[in-house]
Amino acid sequence: MDNQTLLKTVVKACDDKRAEDIVVLDMRGISLIADYFLICNGNSDKQIQAIAREVKEKAEEAGTAVRRMEGFEEGKWVLIDLGDIVAHIFNRDERNYYNLERLWGDAPTVSAESVLQ
Repeated sequence: MDNQTLLKTVVKACDDKRAEDIVVLDMRGISLIADYFLICNGNSDKQIQAIAREVKEKAEEAGTAVRRMEGFEEGKWVLIDLGDIVAHIFNRDERNYYNLERLWGDAPTVSAESVLQ
């Protein structure tokens, strides 16, 4: 599966579980870690876990193996490594504290709406 299709799958999975403030950072040429970071937040530990579960299930259904998932049990910041795409699912306080959008401020932002079209 190509990165654009996988990115669309991941954004849609987050959107389907009502993730808030979905942001995609284009990390190509900036970081060797991944081509894209997806950042979003949920309103509760249960919602964050539901979003993470949906991302994992939809990625696997599309034929992409989840390399690693961290933080699921705590439900504060779940990191899902899908290879060229890394999803960060936060609670609002953790997201504000770590502020990955600012940390990776050089990365162009891709709107979730444009990914879904």
